[in-house]
Amino acid sequence: MAAPVHTEATPAAIEMDPVEYTLRKRLPRKLPKRRNDVYVNMKTDFRAQLARCQKLLEGGGHREICVHGLGLAINRAINIALQLQASSQGALQLAANTSTVELVDDLEPDDPDEAREPMTRTRNNSAIHIKVFYPDPQ
Repeated sequence: MAAPVHTEATPAAIEMDPVEYTLRKRLPRKLPKRRNDVYVNMKTDFRAQLARCQKLLEGGGHREICVHGLGLAINRAINIALQLQASSQGALQLAANTSTVELVDDLEPDDPDEAREPMTRTRNNSAIHIKVFYPDPQ
C-alpha cells in the first residue's frame, strides 16, 4: 500500500491521529540577541518585564530598545511599549513592525512499540517587533 501524499486537498492534520502522537513544540528561532533586545513572553510577570525595559532605557545607557512578542505575547509587547511611552510623558517614540515566524513542532508516537515514525510539522505564527527610542534632538 502506498503512503498517502500530502497535498493541499489532504493536509497532514487529517491523516494524523492526534491521540496516537504527543506534540512537542520547539523553541522559535530567535533574532540575534543584543543587549537592548527584550523578548516578551506570557510566563514572566508583566511588571518584571516592564521594569526590565525601564531599567535598560534609564540606567542601561541605551537610547533605544527593541521589544519582541510572538503569538499570544503580541498584546503584552504592545502594552509594555505603550506603558513605557506613557511613563516618559511622550519623550519616547515607537516604531512597530510585524512579521510571520515559521515554527516547527515534533510529533512523537505515544506507543514506542508501534512502527510509527516521528513526524514534524511547520506552522506560522505572528510576531511584532517594537522599537522604543528617544528621538534625536534637533
